[in-house]
Amino acid sequence: MIYLRLFWEFFQTGLFAVGGGMATLPFLYDISDRMGWFTHAQLADMVAVSESTPGPIGVNMATYVGFLTAGVGGAVVATLGVITPSIIVILIIFAFLQRFRDSAYVKGAFYGLRPASTGMILAAGVLVVKASFLPDGTLASVDWRMLALAAVLAVLTNAVKKTKDLHPIVFILGSAVVGMVLGLAG
Repeated sequence: MIYLRLFWEFFQTGLFAVGGGMATLPFLYDISDRMGWFTHAQLADMVAVSESTPGPIGVNMATYVGFLTAGVGGAVVATLGVITPSIIVILIIFAFLQRFRDSAYVKGAFYGLRPASTGMILAAGVLVVKASFLPDGTLASVDWRMLALAAVLAVLTNAVKKTKDLHPIVFILGSAVVGMVLGLAG
């Protein structure tokens, strides 16, 4: 029964999360609240792991939740659940787009999806920032070390983009080391 539930939850997520992997976050917060399979803190960890591993973030997060919930079988089922709507929609769109490729309505629909997906990604970003910096939802719970680390990493990211001297892998590994040191220190 857990496999069916995992498939259904991630099928819905894959169906409505337009705009990429970060757009799945509001759905994952909802799954966390309703199903209790993982906490909001674990979800923040999932985002970090999913962004640092190869592949689409939404698929990585579905695999992570599936594995956390029901092992390897759960990982496979959740992954299939999140990608199945995309496959179905792509096949349907391909069939219709061949006939209506020059239609003003089709062009307008694709144009209208842009702000919707931007809004979903922005909402996901706000949820991640809130979970990372305000775990209890109050300013009293702000982890100032994490805020300082984020500021330093933002400055370094900008510096790396300008110089092109530092390979991104070195930057990512350095950030991970700093994060681990700060985590162990506090």
